[in-house]
Amino acid sequence: MKNVFFIVGPTAVGKSEVAAEVARICDGEVVSADAFQIYAGLSLLTAKPDNTTIAKVPHHLIGTVPLSEPMNAERFRVAANSAIEGTHARGKCAFVVGGSGMYVQALTNGLSPLPEADRGLRREFEQRTTAELLALLREKDPETAARIHAKNRHRIVRVLEICLLTGLRTSELRRRIPPAQEPAGVLLFRERAELYDRINERVLRMFEHGAVDEVRAVGETSATAAKALGLSHIRELLAGGISDAECVAQIQQASRRYAKRQLTWFQRQTNFEPLNLSLHGSSEAIEMIARKARLSFVQNG
Repeated sequence: MKNVFFIVGPTAVGKSEVAAEVARICDGEVVSADAFQIYAGLSLLTAKPDNTTIAKVPHHLIGTVPLSEPMNAERFRVAANSAIEGTHARGKCAFVVGGSGMYVQALTNGLSPLPEADRGLRREFEQRTTAELLALLREKDPETAARIHAKNRHRIVRVLEICLLTGLRTSELRRRIPPAQEPAGVLLFRERAELYDRINERVLRMFEHGAVDEVRAVGETSATAAKALGLSHIRELLAGGISDAECVAQIQQASRRYAKRQLTWFQRQTNFEPLNLSLHGSSEAIEMIARKARLSFVQNG
């Protein structure tokens, strides 16, 4: 990943604003690594960068995929590599910015070849509860099962399917991926109380600016787009199942939990240098990151 610098971190930490300014200073372009901002529509719900931020430098892979289309890490990897190549062709450096761990990993480490979904197995899985499938996965691949949330049926099904079709644990498949050069980047974070306050405030602003109307206008969504944080909660609100206050509180809670999972993932899966934004003013942090990026471009360019 020559002339590529990663800026990652949990939701609401301030990645978009910081990255756009760093890219401007370094004469670069931003390639988004966000699993939901890549979709067209739901700009408020997915907290897409505002027009002021996007105007600073070219941004790629934001609002480029219809909500009706499925997305996965491999499709993202191909699109992101194309965007990075285009950026380099223009004589610019690329800044990959986002909080979707699997998308970042697809770029930094690549992906092992995996089998397509098997309809026969999927029909068999439909006859079992999520708890039963997780128990079976624990037998087949306890290492991977320990990292999956017990209610994440979609992920449990896919990992179990891979195990049964390949005869290998997904943890073994990951270790078969050729080691890549350690990419350069920073992991942005804030003190927990500050980050949670930012998350709560962001959700309130979403509702004030029309997130409910935005969701009301959405048509068909793919299975992956339907996982956008807050979408199911607002749909429940529109169906009369919960109140406005309950909806806001549930999205705030879900967002805080998601941020915690993101931070844990990046701390365990990457060696990006951590940078606590709670300890630095915005201008200071931007200049620090810009210096790190310039140094990495000189060393790896």
